[in-house]
Amino acid sequence: MGKEITSREQDYSQWYNDLVIKGNLADYSAVRGCMVIKPYGYALWENMRDVLDKMFKDTGHQNAYFPLFVPKSLFEAEEKNAEGFAKECAVVTHYRLKSDPNNPGKLMVDPDAKLEEELVVRPTSEAIIWNTYKGWIQSYRDLPLLINQWANVVRWEMRTRLFLRTAEFLWQEGHTAHATAAEALEETRRMLDVYADFAENWMAMPVIRGVKSPNERFAGAEDTYCIEALMQDGKALQAGTSHFLGQNFAKAFDVKFSDKNNKLDYVWATSWGVSTRLIGALVMAHSDDDGLILPPRIAPIQVVIVPIYKGDEQKALIGETVNGIVTKLKALGISVKYDDSDNQRPGWKFAEYEMKGVPVRVAVGARDLENKVVEIARRDTKVKTTVSVEGVDTYIADLLQDIQTQMFNKAKAYREDHITPANTWEEFVHILDTKAGFVSAHWDGTGETEDKIKELAKATIRCIPLDNPLEDGVCILSGKPSAQRVLFARAY
Repeated sequence: MGKEITSREQDYSQWYNDLVIKGNLADYSAVRGCMVIKPYGYALWENMRDVLDKMFKDTGHQNAYFPLFVPKSLFEAEEKNAEGFAKECAVVTHYRLKSDPNNPGKLMVDPDAKLEEELVVRPTSEAIIWNTYKGWIQSYRDLPLLINQWANVVRWEMRTRLFLRTAEFLWQEGHTAHATAAEALEETRRMLDVYADFAENWMAMPVIRGVKSPNERFAGAEDTYCIEALMQDGKALQAGTSHFLGQNFAKAFDVKFSDKNNKLDYVWATSWGVSTRLIGALVMAHSDDDGLILPPRIAPIQVVIVPIYKGDEQKALIGETVNGIVTKLKALGISVKYDDSDNQRPGWKFAEYEMKGVPVRVAVGARDLENKVVEIARRDTKVKTTVSVEGVDTYIADLLQDIQTQMFNKAKAYREDHITPANTWEEFVHILDTKAGFVSAHWDGTGETEDKIKELAKATIRCIPLDNPLEDGVCILSGKPSAQRVLFARAY
């Protein structure tokens, strides 16, 4: 069938690429480092987007859209932010092509069409948004301003991988303005909780909520909060970030408001985002050597029904029963596909939907019809059960919920088994090289030590967990005093 995939044990990186391509999620494009998201992958993104969009709106946010291009002078206004993204920027310098007089049929950049000011293709939108907010905010009555945008961004990455790191990707970015630091901090934490809720309850992916070390913070932020997930190869993946920006962007763009006492002050800001990288996380957190395994709550197809028949008469009889099942499943809000196409055999279809990670497969044959039963296979465990046609809809609804719960529990058990304390440098490196996962270790709090650990062990501080217990100890590298352990890992 040409659908064989590399095993995780043999080559985890190739296994991932095989799943993304053969699971019909994405494809490579003619543009270096960019991807084409295929309809099945985009349907998955739409499901994720729709859930998140409702969660944002339920917490008081509105959607807007801002330009793709950022004037260079605006981009430079917040220096830390500009420096943080400078190496990844794509820049527009000209606005026209013309025929090349020395090479007929070819085009060249028209030197007379140079822009007066160069435009940065947004790697993130703080600059263009905060320049806009200056005209929107005058008084405390205009606050809080709670805006989100769904957009694409460009970061000119040198080493790319489908969904995990591409030169252009889709995401949402929230940008909010507040009257006080306390309100902005509350918003930062609220959105972190929204992301964690989504990751755990929809993606079935357990995450650790924490704060980044100063070295790992978003450029221009006072504090960066994050959710960190663990993939099946023991590497960590940052699944979402929420930033407390203080008054940095307000000062850079002169965004002030008059409070209730008519006193002028700079507003307080947050920004937060998740991207199509979540699809990569989903693939690596759950899937196996036979293909994707998708959590029912966001799977594009939750149930597929495959008929097994000989001749049109059997097919028609099976179709009558199946149409009744389909109607009942749809009434329960379950997405179902009846694949009665005759261009492939049932065995091929089984393998295809297994590859695509459809949570539940129902097979119906002529003999099943006589016995008024169907065969149900769950994708996560591959367990098959024979179930009566009567009540099959409620059975499947309960099964989908069980699959969702079991997928989360399995991923959480793996994560818990891969948080390992280390008290010496030798222990630290040994765990990273053998078991991998999160290593809980003491760190002296300095950027110098953090950089040295990254250089020597290729591991970074993923986060300082929220509500982290204080514990006196000594740094694994420098031997200096430390008040708490932090989580290190090698990461994507």
